[in-house]
This record gives sequence, structure tokens and C-alpha cells, in this order.
Amino acid sequence: MKGVIILIVIIVFILVVTIIYQNRFVTLHERVKNAWSQIDVQLQKRIDLIPNLVETVKGYAQHEKETLDAVISARNRYANADRIDEKMKASGEISGLLGRLMAISESYPDLKANTNFLDLQKQLKDIEDKIGFARQFYNDTVTSYNQAVKMIPGNIFAGIFGFKEETLFKADEGAKETPKVKF
Repeated sequence: MKGVIILIVIIVFILVVTIIYQNRFVTLHERVKNAWSQIDVQLQKRIDLIPNLVETVKGYAQHEKETLDAVISARNRYANADRIDEKMKASGEISGLLGRLMAISESYPDLKANTNFLDLQKQLKDIEDKIGFARQFYNDTVTSYNQAVKMIPGNIFAGIFGFKEETLFKADEGAKETPKVKF
């Protein structure tokens, strides 16, 4: 009789621990998805702003067609991306190209004085700031989740329930470089 009670207590303990870990992983994974959606919202605002920005620059800097086309191409890659890693890559390309576009605009005094361009530039700066904060929050959230997935005994339960590490949002190599402008 005593052995049956001990067995029941052990089974109940294992069930409780299993439920606690399952709920913990679900909660952490949902936080990761929410943090990504916050980035995605800001990235969508940025890509919605790009056509207006490109059209404004195009009017003043028509011989910068290669850069303008590259910005639109990167925007389209982001818009058509299905996976988070594809969106991260396209976002990094956009960041680098927008930096180059802003550097090019420095050579056009009429463009720099255009109120529409200045407004678009301000909006872009605000969005970039929000993207930076959202990326930081996302990476903090992913780090917490990944630690739970990798640490003992969580790694055992993560394997049982199929929870895998998530990818941190890293700056694209092109986004780390200072834009080079040649005339």
C-alpha cells in the first residue's frame, strides 16, 4: 500500500513538472512571436514609406538609378518573404541601402531643402529608432527563451515538446558598413 502511494506521488510530481515546463515554453515562445510582430509592424511602416522616399529622390537624383532600383528590389524581397530569417535578411539589406540613399541625398542641396523629403527623412528616422528598440526587445526575449530551451532540465522537456532555439536578429554585414558615396 505504501509503495502504491509513493508511486502515485511520483507520477503526480512528474505530471505537475511536465505541465509547468510545457506552460513555460508556450509562454516564452508566444513572447518571442509577439516581439517579432512588433518588429514586423515597424518594418512594414518602413517599407510603406520607401516608394514615397524613392520617388522624391528620383526627381532630384535621376542618375542614381542603380541605388534606387536596389532599394525597391530589397523592399520587394521583404514584402515577399515568408520566413522570419528571410525578412531579417531583407531588412538588413534595406537598412544598408537606405543609409546609402541618405548619404547620396547629401549631394543634392535642392533635395535636402525639399519639405516632403525632410518629412520623409524624419519619419524614416523615427521608424528606424522604433525598429532598433523592437529588435533589442526581440533579442532579449529570444535570449530568455533560448536559455530555457538549452538549460537542464528544460532542455529535456523542450526536446519532448519540440521547442527549438529561435534566431537572434543580427545586423546584416552590409548594414554595419558606412555608406560610400562616389561622384
